[in-house]
This record gives sequence, structure tokens and C-alpha cells, in this order.
Amino acid sequence: MRASGRYDDEMRKVTIETGILTHAEGSCLISCGNTQVICAASLGQRVPIFRRNTGLGWVTAEYAMLPRATNTRNRRESLDGRPSGRTFEIQRLIGRALRSCVHAASLGERQINIDCDVINADGGTRCAAITGAWIALRMAIDQLRENGTLTHDPLTHQMAAVSCGVVGGNAILDLEFSEDSEAETDANFVINDSGGLIEVQCSSEKVPFTDESLAQMLALARAGTETLFGIQKAALAN
Repeated sequence: MRASGRYDDEMRKVTIETGILTHAEGSCLISCGNTQVICAASLGQRVPIFRRNTGLGWVTAEYAMLPRATNTRNRRESLDGRPSGRTFEIQRLIGRALRSCVHAASLGERQINIDCDVINADGGTRCAAITGAWIALRMAIDQLRENGTLTHDPLTHQMAAVSCGVVGGNAILDLEFSEDSEAETDANFVINDSGGLIEVQCSSEKVPFTDESLAQMLALARAGTETLFGIQKAALAN
């Protein structure tokens, strides 16, 4: 039993509230325990220069954390003129994950921007952002289909992400910050609804991890994302 009272294979309570922003084509607030992220999708007509005149669309993401999303205040990165290395790495991860489930030709030569803003951080912010970003993207594409802009659905898969780790020698699912900070191994899994692995980030924090612990974390991640797929579907049905 973990300090939070959860079993090793038990996720935190996850809720997704859709349509929280008036003007965005798609938006949601995703809460994973005490971690909360607002995700919003915005439609743009201008694609990056490497996509121009190709007929192919593009999906990209930005990630940010409010100064008091953490236990001490962080400086706003906008004041430094550029995102930190961590922020840049996370938003590239979100963008890659989203593009893995989009058929670019069916989207047409248009861009969808996904903004992920962490308002409360307690571990797993990138995974919550990816899971919520897919909801915002799904809503934006549904709107384009409903108004006749798109005739075919460019989303090829449902997708979600969850963290796992090894703490005290045990593989556990969905780490909160207190667990993440003492983990021997830290991992993030992005998986689609066909079971395809989109991205796996796994690193040893203290001692090298074994094949067995990696397999245990993967099994936990697959079960966790199956749970998230159900929560996503329920949120979109409301």
C-alpha cells in the first residue's frame, strides 16, 4: 500500500470537464489527483513553411506552468524570452504524440494549436497534458466536421498517457510528486487505443532498471491507459 492509500496498480481519481473555455474550438480541464491541466485547441489556417502547398495539415502544442502551480513560485518563462529546456521538451512530446494519431492529408492544409497550461502540479503533468490535449483536439475536429469544413475524420486513433515508476523496489502506476521525487526509475508511456506504443520515456534515477521492471511498468501503463480511454469517451459523451 502506498502512502496515498492506493495500491501499486491503482490510478488517482481522474476527471475531465469539457468546454471550459468559451472561445476555443475544443477545451477541457483534466484533473489527475491534485494535478490539473487546462487544454485548449485553436484552429489556424497557416501551416509551417515546410507544409505550405502540400495539402497536409499540422498539429502542434505549447506547454506552460503557472507560477504557483508548484509548492514554490516559479518565474514566468515569458519573462526570460523563451521556454526552458524542460518546457520545450514536453511541448515537443505533446505535439509528436498528437500528430501520431492524425492523418495529415485528411486534415487539409490547416494547423491546430493545442495549449496545455498546468494550474496545479502534483506529478504526471505531461501525461495529463497529453490525455487532455487529445480531448481538445477531438472536439476541434468534431466542430470542423459538423460545419462541413472536413468531410473525413483525420483522427486515426484515441490516445492517452500515464506515468509509472519503481519506488522502493516496486513498480507503481501514476506517480504523484512525492513518489516521483524518490523513484528509482521514472517512466512515461504514450499509448493508442490499438495498443500501439507512441512514445516511451524511461530513465534510471538511482540504479539501472531491469527488463522485468520495464515489463511490469508497461503492463501497468497499458491498464492505466485503458482506464483513461474510458474516461475520455465518457467526457466527450457528456
